[in-house]
Amino acid sequence: MASRLNPYISFNGNAREAMEFYQGILGGNLTMSTFGEFGDKDAPYADQIMHAMLESDAGYTLMASDTPPGMAYHPGDNITVSLSGDDGDKLRGYWEKLTEGGTVGVPLEKQMWGDEFGALKDRFGINWMVNIAGS
Repeated sequence: MASRLNPYISFNGNAREAMEFYQGILGGNLTMSTFGEFGDKDAPYADQIMHAMLESDAGYTLMASDTPPGMAYHPGDNITVSLSGDDGDKLRGYWEKLTEGGTVGVPLEKQMWGDEFGALKDRFGINWMVNIAGS
């Protein structure tokens, strides 16, 4: 496998719901493992996600986990997921689905640099940017 760089998002007990939401938008294959599968099956957080990976048909990869007890959780403070390319219809479709329950900071529209661009915070507190080249 070639090297890759992809976002890894921490959630506070709702990683499963978030990753299933993102799979519904981006499609692809989602694999998830729980803390209980690799540790104490009776722990209160055993059903939470230790590691999840979504590999979309478009080549996007998102990884995530729930924040284990005792670790600090600060949603959205240190990550923005960027989707970009020239397939405007597909990217606009992602945008529409991501806005459901979220907050748009910059509407998806033509910008001074010539691309269509928008920014939002989704319903899980994760920041997203969408850039459609040369629209």
